[in-house]
Amino acid sequence: MFASFSLRRFNYLVLLSLLTVLLISACNITHQTNITSYKQPVENCRIVRHVMGSTCIPRNPQRVVDLAPDGLANSWALGIRPIASTYVAGFPMPKYLQGKVKRVESVGDFNSPNLEKILRLKPDLIISGSELKGIYKQLSYIAPTVVLNTPFPSPPWTDILEELATVLGKEEVGKQLIHNYWQRVEKLKQALGDRRKTMVVSIANTSSEYGIWSYGEKHFSGSVLKDIGLQRPKSQRGDFFYIENISKEKILDIDGDVLFFASWERQDDKKTLDKLKQSPLWGHLKVFQQNKVYFVGGHWHSSDIFAINAILDDLFEYLVNNP
Repeated sequence: MFASFSLRRFNYLVLLSLLTVLLISACNITHQTNITSYKQPVENCRIVRHVMGSTCIPRNPQRVVDLAPDGLANSWALGIRPIASTYVAGFPMPKYLQGKVKRVESVGDFNSPNLEKILRLKPDLIISGSELKGIYKQLSYIAPTVVLNTPFPSPPWTDILEELATVLGKEEVGKQLIHNYWQRVEKLKQALGDRRKTMVVSIANTSSEYGIWSYGEKHFSGSVLKDIGLQRPKSQRGDFFYIENISKEKILDIDGDVLFFASWERQDDKKTLDKLKQSPLWGHLKVFQQNKVYFVGGHWHSSDIFAINAILDDLFEYLVNNP
């Protein structure tokens, strides 16, 4: 057994050494102790500061692998088409992205990307979230790697978009996308008038893993409602991301004048929701009795600019066009 282990370890080290030599030769990169430092001609790269230090990245990257949460969609919105991304296992491509973002090649799960597959794709830039800091060194061997600031709970969606725009050299595009958002917010404010000052809007969800959820003002969807000036149920007010595992006996905590019930669009979630709707406690909700429960998609969970605009679409549709 020990001999077998030693042989495997030896083979691994030989393979790693060969890969390192090949990568250094192919990319003309001098690897030093500080792996964030890339020796490239200044005209071919620019220094970008990020969570793990500084990296000199191509000025016009052509083969971007985006491993960051919601990074694929935001990259497309900024005008960059990554060649590969990660996906959450078991979750389909959200409907709000269909027709807007092409599902590119998968390199594994968000939390455990396949390094060998990334290597074979020969990227010239890798973008990851801070949840992958532990493999930053390995990613940096493959290509210049930038680690975005994506802790949990996440920063505001505007910060996420602006940071990626800076990395990709698309600052002006990012500013325009955010400017367009605020224009839509102002338009929605005007359409709602004084109703937004008294209308109580709740956001909730259910899943087999975590029961009933509700979302606070710090969540992406909650921040949109706050920007508009809409009111929230007492249990959803405050600077927090979400509350999970709300018992059915406390289901009245998600009541309001309007309830947006979000789904991750998995088949299992639909079954869980159907079971909840059959509960007598569901019928006690004032919002259900007044037929003001609106079932919406996965964009209410996401932080990319397409998701944020899709939330605004829902608010226009249900609160303005069909009040």
